[in-house]
Amino acid sequence: MADLTRTRSREQEAPPALKYDMAYQKRGDFIEHGETSKVLVRDTDREWELCRQGHIKWYILEHEYPETALNDWWVFVHDIKKVSGKHRHQGGLVLFIIEGHGATEVNGELIEWEKGDCVLLPMDPNGIEHKHYNYGTEPAKWLAFIHIPTWDHVASELVQIEISQDFQQKMAK
Repeated sequence: MADLTRTRSREQEAPPALKYDMAYQKRGDFIEHGETSKVLVRDTDREWELCRQGHIKWYILEHEYPETALNDWWVFVHDIKKVSGKHRHQGGLVLFIIEGHGATEVNGELIEWEKGDCVLLPMDPNGIEHKHYNYGTEPAKWLAFIHIPTWDHVASELVQIEISQDFQQKMAK
């Protein structure tokens, strides 16, 4: 009878993950995401939503649309039917008017705008209360751009002060 030899081998344990390696991997994943993700968002890809602020169509919203290349922005169109809700945050956004004419009330001051204008809400540590008005019978729409890392850096709040009349009516049904 042949002698049997048994051999035991141990697998080497994986070393603990190094924080630098994790940071390195995260940066690589970020770059790959930007290079391989969706760079065109078509109007037909998104739906209108009636919310506390009014009628909004989100184009980029980090957790809702992770397939887009820029997940560190909020980009949306706001269709002001008559008057929007009113809210406060620390500012730091750009509104580009794409249709109509109206106004934005910023901390009590009325700023009128029309198609082609660009409204800048600067950063303010005390916050900027604002709401929007449509002065015409046609749609008044603007496109908003908010850089979320900047918002996070200044610990921007988002406080609803008045709710859109359209949303109130929808919720009452």
